[in-house]
Amino acid sequence: MVTRRALLELLLAGPAASLLDGSRLASAVDATPLKFTELYGQVGPLGLRFSDKAQGLRGHPVSMRGFLAPPLKPDARLFVLSARPVALCPFCQSDADWPHDIVVVFPRAAGEVRLTPSAEPLEVTGTLELGSRTDDATGFVSQVRLVDARGRAV
Repeated sequence: MVTRRALLELLLAGPAASLLDGSRLASAVDATPLKFTELYGQVGPLGLRFSDKAQGLRGHPVSMRGFLAPPLKPDARLFVLSARPVALCPFCQSDADWPHDIVVVFPRAAGEVRLTPSAEPLEVTGTLELGSRTDDATGFVSQVRLVDARGRAV
């Protein structure tokens, strides 16, 4: 059984250290906390709509707490933050079926990011992007992203 300490040591080793280095985390003072439940407003005729709060924070630094989802591929330069621990692939959805409780995270660090899914929460701070976008490298379609992101175990 992997202990929390062992998992954190693994996450803080190598390329993941640049993502999970709390000393280099974008200033939490400058970031507005944003909950998964605050991303979307009411469901309209075309499906979920972004909330007024999320739209107002577009292009601004936000911090979100969640869980690392299983990676699309081990060397992906992005990862998915989920509202709760995920055991199944959240990427297997079309744009129309996009889950409302995940956010794609593009770390600030250059190079590949290798992280392991965990039942331990993360706090990620980055610039909020909204709207459909397909990642050129993976073909992964997202609706909500945190870019230029930093994170830390909480």
